[in-house]
Amino acid sequence: MKNYVITIDGGTTNTRCILWNNENKKMAEERRGVGVRNTAIDGNNQKLKAALKECLENLLAAEHLGYDQVYRIIASGMITSDVGLVEIPHLIAPAGLEELARAVVPVKIEEICPLPIYFIPGIKNAIADISLDNYEAMDIMRGEEVESVAVIDRYFSGKPMLLVLPGSHNKFVSINDKGKIEGCLTSISGEILASITNNTILAKSVGREYVEEKSYDRKWLLAGYQNARKTGLGRACFSGRILNLFAETDTKKIANYILGASLQGDIEAIQNSDAIKIYENMDIIVCGKNPLRQALIDILKFEGVGGKIRSFVSEEENEAAALGAYLVALKSNII
Repeated sequence: MKNYVITIDGGTTNTRCILWNNENKKMAEERRGVGVRNTAIDGNNQKLKAALKECLENLLAAEHLGYDQVYRIIASGMITSDVGLVEIPHLIAPAGLEELARAVVPVKIEEICPLPIYFIPGIKNAIADISLDNYEAMDIMRGEEVESVAVIDRYFSGKPMLLVLPGSHNKFVSINDKGKIEGCLTSISGEILASITNNTILAKSVGREYVEEKSYDRKWLLAGYQNARKTGLGRACFSGRILNLFAETDTKKIANYILGASLQGDIEAIQNSDAIKIYENMDIIVCGKNPLRQALIDILKFEGVGGKIRSFVSEEENEAAALGAYLVALKSNII
């Protein structure tokens, strides 16, 4: 009897597969440090195919199962892009659970497994004929749409929401009063922070380390945030070196300061960008792990953005992306 479902979350740098039983309980997980980044570098997706094949086979072997006991395999994320496995066109916002469910595409890739893989498309903002006059309103997502579905399922109450999905690329997703994704905004503040921390003159000042949950310091975070708002990111960062040389030798405090500075542009973006809609007193749900989640919450509260601000913390067995993909599959009646 086919009692199992596998979800695939294929990202830029990692690929993760989760095995679920028919009670929506996580049974096992496999992940590899291979993603679409490898395809972009190599010019082909052979490493991605090999990593996924290995993940799937090891996942089943760990539970002493065969493909004859798997009902469906469902994939989402950058794996559906032009540098993934199969390019699936973006849906155009507004779109939500129903639209995603209708757009799922099954593709059989014999090199990977004997079963078809059901690919969930990404979503893009509804901007046509992009030019210098309107490009700033355009944005895209692949993978965050299923994360958003999971958060919407838990928190939607009939009013607009803003979802904050932190990562190397911070994603801000606006949800309308019908529970559909109406737009998203992306920043690369995570990559900027990584570069500042490891590859600039600030590396010594922050000890080449990121802020950890136990070293999080709201005071120093907001100091960096406020200075970046006043003088810009470049000057604020160099001021972190000034602080370390003449006022504060604790590199963990300087790291908090630099984290705050690197996030300032994100808040300015959501307040001023044409890519998403911000409604007065809209609920804000902040996802991700601490300390980044708490840093964003503290900055949003400091600026008075939105209304009620809440945290979305995934249970270990129900990570948002996998749970969202499962919900899409249920809605599409493929499981």
